[in-house]
Formats: sequence, structure tokens, C-alpha cells
Amino acid sequence: MLRISRYLSKEEVGQLVVGLLFVVGQVWLDLRLPDYMSDITTLVQTPGSQMRDIWIAGGKMLLVSLGSVLCAVATGFIAARVAASFGQRLRSLEFSSVESFGPEEMGRFSTASLITRSTNDITQIQTFITMGLLLLVRAPIMAVWALVKIAGKGFEWTLATGVAVLILMIAVAILMRMVLPKFRSMQRLTDNINDVARENLTGLRVVRAYNAEAYQERKFDEANRELTDTQLFTNRSMAVMMPLMNTVMNGLMLAVYWIGAYLIQNAGAADRLTLFSNMVVFSSYSVQVIMAFLLMSMVFVLLPRADVSARRVLEVIDTKPTVVSGARRGGEPGMRGTVEFRGVGFTYPGSREPMLRDVSFVARPGQTVAFIGSTGSGKSTLVNLVPRFYDATEGQVLVDGVDVRDYDIMSLRDRIGYVPQKSVLFSGTVSSNIAYGDRRRGVGVGGGEDGADLPVTENSAAADPERVRRAARIAQAEEFIDQMEGGYEARISQDGDNVSGGQKQRLSIARAVYRDPSILVFDDSFSALDFRTDRAVREALKARMSESTVLLVAQRVGTIMDADRIVVLDDGQVVGQGTHRELLATCEVYRQIAESQLTESELGA
Repeated sequence: MLRISRYLSKEEVGQLVVGLLFVVGQVWLDLRLPDYMSDITTLVQTPGSQMRDIWIAGGKMLLVSLGSVLCAVATGFIAARVAASFGQRLRSLEFSSVESFGPEEMGRFSTASLITRSTNDITQIQTFITMGLLLLVRAPIMAVWALVKIAGKGFEWTLATGVAVLILMIAVAILMRMVLPKFRSMQRLTDNINDVARENLTGLRVVRAYNAEAYQERKFDEANRELTDTQLFTNRSMAVMMPLMNTVMNGLMLAVYWIGAYLIQNAGAADRLTLFSNMVVFSSYSVQVIMAFLLMSMVFVLLPRADVSARRVLEVIDTKPTVVSGARRGGEPGMRGTVEFRGVGFTYPGSREPMLRDVSFVARPGQTVAFIGSTGSGKSTLVNLVPRFYDATEGQVLVDGVDVRDYDIMSLRDRIGYVPQKSVLFSGTVSSNIAYGDRRRGVGVGGGEDGADLPVTENSAAADPERVRRAARIAQAEEFIDQMEGGYEARISQDGDNVSGGQKQRLSIARAVYRDPSILVFDDSFSALDFRTDRAVREALKARMSESTVLLVAQRVGTIMDADRIVVLDDGQVVGQGTHRELLATCEVYRQIAESQLTESELGA
């Protein structure tokens, strides 16, 4: 918890200091109450006392009580305000940190875990700040101050209080030893149940298709039972705390009165009134001491989970991405759209075998360079090195004559239109999805004139409608968009669940084209298109994006046979480069792939 406190702002630290002053004030006022009780007791027991004096002492006692209540309200208000603003900042920091993650960092955290860390874990931290932090300060101050107040009032009473405190400390230590490991595992179990639930929801069609509902229910029930059993154990263990505290408190009160009765019975007449007054004061202060330890026991309940949550949140915030941005914003003059691989090798983190070995080729503006090979040959890995989702472990990847590692990442990716293997759409409209990432309309991050971030918006009206339509025409998406209710303003649900796979791919292609990039990367992005649409999209790209460099990964030979250059990969190595006709004559791997997909007449086309 101490490490995460460095993310508190100066204003929040100042508010906490003010809150702690209110806590001290509340403790001081609470510990003044027994003194007024002693005064009232003395006045009542003293013959000839005036009722007016009793009313005055009682009025002071009520004012002190009111002051204590006001301090408590102010403390709660400040703590809640700090907790809310701190939680907001932590969520923003987590989100920003996750956005900077590459595939390597994402592999360290599951999606369910990241969701839990930005919701449940931060809630635990907020709860601790709202309640636990102030209790952590108030309890020791109250305990020490009360013990100082009762010191010297009577050895026997002090000994009884010490015994009660010792019993409580032993009981709390035993309970904490039992439940702390369980508290630490609860967040992991929450991750687990979120993971199972998310897996079931995202794969619901497959679950139903295979009649696996019962299996998924058992899987969820197991995760649910494990979390429930842990929570029940901790709750039952902590449920012992309150009855124990009440028992010790009542036992201490009985001991104080029993000792007091014994002392008063054996004292002289002159000392009895003093002893009686001391007994009343001591009983009040002893209750304050026990209450202080009760508050500390509540802190012991909140702190373990908050500490575990803080560690988990810091793991995300403090994770540094392996792909670090450079300083270069532009390439070499006259090389717009040139991509070159020089002896590139790549090994995935934690893997012993390289995925790519000694890959070299050049793609120039206006050219279409295609990549084909068997599954697992490294095609997608290769094109993912261009936008720096990973960095090459050997050799160089150059864009416009500059090593991609030297580029500012945003400047590099602004040059690239990327269409992933799995098409991804976002909730919003058709237009907002096509214009996604256009910082001129406030969609995405950064890009303001002064370098400040622009707000994210779903308002597609700010997008250039002509550019949106042009991108849709090139991607052959205009026809189905016009048939949708609302056209370009038609709603797209989360992950594009209300459009087909082919429509999602065409919208993803339109999104890449909208940017008018110098480099277009298609990672097997035509697989859901029929042959007619596939050809129409490629012809439109060639006609209207003639100055762009196209890097195209495909499984179908028909998609790439018209490419200016085809790079054939086998087991991470380049085994052939050339045109379709050249490779049929010179590359055995390519010929086998082509013959498995095309007829003799199609091969020679």
C-alpha cells in the first residue's frame, strides 16, 4: 500500500492531512467525555451541589459530543473524496498502461485479470482509503491517549486493562494468521471466475453447437464454489471477532466495577468519593482502549485484501513495454512507402526455436508483395514486425530507409493501414468504425495541435463523409452499408456482432484505406470474402491506392497470384521469391500449394 501511495496527488495528500487533523480532533473530543462524566458524578455525589452546575457540565458534554460527530462527518467526507479521485486516477493509469502493451505484455495478464484489476482491485483500495486508512490512524492514537489518561488511576484497574488487551492481541494474531493466506488468494479466485464467465460468453455459439452447457456449468460451479468456500472461511473466521470483542469488553467492565467495589469497600470515607469518580472515568477509558483495538481489528480485515490489490494494480501500471518508442518522425526523402527486411530473425519470448530466420526482401511504393506458406510458417509474425507489435531479434526492418526501432511509434503507425487476421469492430456507427483512429475528428489518442490528447467520441458527423464513402467503395462495402437502416450512421454493436464475417472484414479494410497510408498490411484479411468480392477489392486497391505499398498475407493462391512479388515461407525461412509464373517453375513448396488449390487451367492464368 505504501508503494501505490506515490500516485496520490499533492491536493489529495493535503486533503488527507486535513482529514487526519479531524481524526485527532475527534479522538481528543471523545477522550474529553469521561472527564465531564467524572465532574457530573462528583457533583451528584457531593452534598449541596447546585443543579445549575450539573446542567453546565452536561451542556459541555453535549457540545463535545456534537463536535466529535462533526469531526467524524468531515473525516468521512474527505476520505470518500480522496478515495474516489484516487480510484479514478488508478483506473486511468491502468488503462493507459494496458494501451501501451504489446502482445508480449498482454501474454503476462489474462483479459479477465486485467478487468478485475481495474474494477474489483481498485474498489478494495478505495474501501481501505475510505475506512481503513483513517481507522489505522485513529486506533493507535486513541489507544495510547486513553492508556496515558488512565495511567496512575489505579494499579489494579490498569492490570485488568492490560490483561484484556493481551487477550485481544493474541486472538487477533491467531485469526490473522488463519485468514491472511485466504485474503491473498481471493483476488486470484476472482480472476478465475471472471475468466471462466468471459470464456463462456465469448464462446457461447460453440458451447451451444456442441451441447456443452452442462460442462461449462460444472466448470463455472467449480470456480464459483472455490471462491465461495474461501469467502465463507474468511467471513466465518472474522465473525468471531465481534463477539470476542464484546465478551472481552463486558468482562473488563465487570472487572473494573468488581475491583472498584472492593477498593471502595476497604477505603476510608474521605477516599470513597474519589475512588468512585475514578472508577467511572476508568470504565469509560477502558472501553475506549478496547474500541481502539476493535478498530484495529477492522483494519486487519481491510488491509490484507487492499495490499494484495495494490500489488496487482502496480504490476500493471509499472510494467514497461518492451517496444519502446524512438525519436524519428520521418523517413529518408523520396522513399515514401518503402519496406525492407535485412536478414531479419525473430524468436518469441520464452521460445527456444526462432520463428523467422534470415528473411530479406524489399517492397517498393506501388508494389504488392504477398506472403504465402503453410500454417505456422511465420507469415503473420513477419508482417507484425512492420508496425512494431514485436521487434526483430536479429537483423533490421526498415520503413522509408529508417529502422523501425528508431521511429516514434505513433509516426510509424500513422504511415500504416493495418487489417488484422481477426476483424475487430467497435461499438458505434459504420462511419465511426471506418474513420477510427482519425485524430482530426477526435477519435483515438493524441494528435491535438498543441500535442494534447483529443477526446474520444462516437460522433461520426465530424468524419470526412467523402473519404468514408471512398474507403467503403474500395472495400466493396458500400452496397451492404446502403441497405442497413441509417446507412453510414447505422449502429454497430460491440465486436460487430450485428454484421457478418465478410462485412466485418470489408469494414476493417475500409478503415485501413480511409487513412490513405503509404503502407497497407493485410494479415490474411480476405479469407471471409467470396472470390468475386476478393478480386473486386484487390482491383480497387490497385487502381485507387496505386502509390501505396501493399503487404499481403494470404492462404489462397488466387488472392496473391497477381502480386508483383510473392515471398514463400517454409518453417520461418524464405524458400522462394518471384512472380506467380516464376515460382511455379522454381519453387517446389509454392507449386505444391498452388496445385492443391487450382486446376491446370487456373495455374497458367
